[in-house]
Amino acid sequence: MSNAQFETYGPSPAHEPPAYGGFDPYSAQTLGYGVPGAYQTRTDTYGPVYGVYAGYGDHSVHGGHGTHGDHGAHGDYGNHGNHGDYGNHGDYGDYGDYEDTYRPAYEIPETAPTPVVRPRRGRRAARRHRARAAERVDGPMRRLVPQALVVAFLAGGTTAFVAKDKAIELSVDGEPRTMHTFADDVTELLDEEGVEVGAHDLVAPAPDAALTNGDEVEVHYGRPVRLTLDGQRREVWTTARTVEAALKQLGVRAEGAYLSTSRSRRIGREGLALDVRTERAVTIMADGLARTIRTNAATVGEVVEQAGITLHGQDTTSVPQDSFPRDGQTVTVLRITGRKEIRDEAIPFAVERIDDPSVFKGTEVVERAGQPGLRRLTYSLRTVNGVRQKPRRIKSEVVREPRTQVVKVGTKPLPTSVQGAGDLNWQGLAACESGGRPDAVDSSGTYGGLYQFDTQTWRNLGGKGRPQDAPAAEQTLRAKKLYVRQGASPWPHCGSRLHG
Repeated sequence: MSNAQFETYGPSPAHEPPAYGGFDPYSAQTLGYGVPGAYQTRTDTYGPVYGVYAGYGDHSVHGGHGTHGDHGAHGDYGNHGNHGDYGNHGDYGDYGDYEDTYRPAYEIPETAPTPVVRPRRGRRAARRHRARAAERVDGPMRRLVPQALVVAFLAGGTTAFVAKDKAIELSVDGEPRTMHTFADDVTELLDEEGVEVGAHDLVAPAPDAALTNGDEVEVHYGRPVRLTLDGQRREVWTTARTVEAALKQLGVRAEGAYLSTSRSRRIGREGLALDVRTERAVTIMADGLARTIRTNAATVGEVVEQAGITLHGQDTTSVPQDSFPRDGQTVTVLRITGRKEIRDEAIPFAVERIDDPSVFKGTEVVERAGQPGLRRLTYSLRTVNGVRQKPRRIKSEVVREPRTQVVKVGTKPLPTSVQGAGDLNWQGLAACESGGRPDAVDSSGTYGGLYQFDTQTWRNLGGKGRPQDAPAAEQTLRAKKLYVRQGASPWPHCGSRLHG
């Protein structure tokens, strides 16, 4: 706001320069806070509370007390120029610049009143004019006291307001920004800024730490890394933003290591999969020589190749070639030569025994002869590094299945005697024919048993199988039946023994 008062008075007996040192109580007055220039444009540092001073522009000619001119910019109060006709004062001269540090700016009206031109007056009018001027000076001073109290109150509130405000530097994932906040602690600040943190995120200082002016707050988001380290898979979390920084944070020795991606690759919030193979020392034993190399190979086979060793034919290594090579491991190359050998072996046949009531007890008759089977086996005969190894069976197949043998077992009770032949010397006949041996067979293979039956005669007498396979009692029974039929004629050489 601005305040300007204008009056034009009649003649004054003596119009001397003002006693205020360049201040004219009858002309426009401007008071402001801050340090204005000489009637230049002024800015009140209290901003919206007190507004911005407009200027008073060029005072120009004071008219009859001069025309007050334009109220535009505070500009140069300039020369009063010709003070106009101030009674008989003539030219008033140049009042120069002045600064009033007492009247508050908000006391000045926004629109200055239009100057009033009055007729010239005598000395009495001049005295009245000076009295009114004194009143105009005392009035604003009396109003200044309550207004100064308002200013002091507002200034104290502003000081408290400013004291709560803090300048904080917040860095989120390496992106810093400076802000002003009234937050009391880190958690409140992050809530205000909409920064969400999780269990794997890092906040420094701690979320419950109090904030003071000039503090720095850092937030580092956690990133999942699906890490395969020397063949071992696991998932880890890191707040690092690059692969190289993540390796350092996880304590992974990266010198000489194989990485599945670039060290400088940035890790997004979604994370990444990373395969790391650290450098290891592996010893290869081959052809009587030991070679130790440092490698980050993924398999034993790759290490053997890096050692400059070539595998031929059946050559192999002491550990699987697709296994992961460990630090300090020793791998032996096995030079193998060998051949295959095929062998046939018999497969024993089974025996099936069947009871037969038509055969006397103690007699077993082979109904179907058994036949062995045939199995073919393949063996590997090897030499490893010049040493012959035990044959190793690598294949087995059945060429022929065995045939089961069927045997009938007699269950028929033996007769106690044969009428007409019971009192003969059967023991003497047996001793003469076979030497008393039930299983005896002649040199031609035609006759067998105690009494040297041929097979046809044996079967005609009711015998089963071969006579030499039957028990001695059955053989004697069949011999008695034959004697009843034919007498001693079947035994032309020994028949006489029956009566002897």
